[in-house]
Amino acid sequence: MGDHVELTFRRFDAEQAQGIRDVVERIYRDSYTEAIASGDPFDSVDRFMHRFDAYTSRSNGFDLVVAYAGEGEPVGQTWGWPLGPDSGWWSSLQEEPEEGFTREDGRRTFALSEIMVRQDWTGKGIAHALHDELLRHRPETRATLLVEPDNTTAYRAYVGWGWRRVTQLRPGWPDAPTFDVLMLDLPLSSR
Repeated sequence: MGDHVELTFRRFDAEQAQGIRDVVERIYRDSYTEAIASGDPFDSVDRFMHRFDAYTSRSNGFDLVVAYAGEGEPVGQTWGWPLGPDSGWWSSLQEEPEEGFTREDGRRTFALSEIMVRQDWTGKGIAHALHDELLRHRPETRATLLVEPDNTTAYRAYVGWGWRRVTQLRPGWPDAPTFDVLMLDLPLSSR
């Protein structure tokens, strides 16, 4: 899996995450250079940071993990939050896989919103380490994430980490694509 990298992880709640907004943007810019360069409005830095600001403006249990290598170089990040009863996460679901699937109480489902690693640091197991660090101690019984069906690299990784596809949805964000909805049972099994 490439070179072994010694990582340090730091967790941030919503307010603390706003305090490192520049680090979040830097990691995004260096992780999604092709998507940003494509000109797709959804992937623009401004739109991404607008979504980040929206995620961190609510008191929804936002949980950010940043991976640092060496002398504190930020190399990747992941975040999410538990879905509450008033969450709009499921509002654009194409079909409900089973009755009660979308019922949320703030303790049932953790939504993994983003996971990214700066380009020079990919292929070293950092995304998987971030994933496990974020989800390892979550009290929810399941996690969900959205992935574009043609993002084969991410898709392959998620399936390898135990995620399974259940349906599709298109979020209400402007210019958002249709995503596959993946689910993972929690707690994480020991690896």
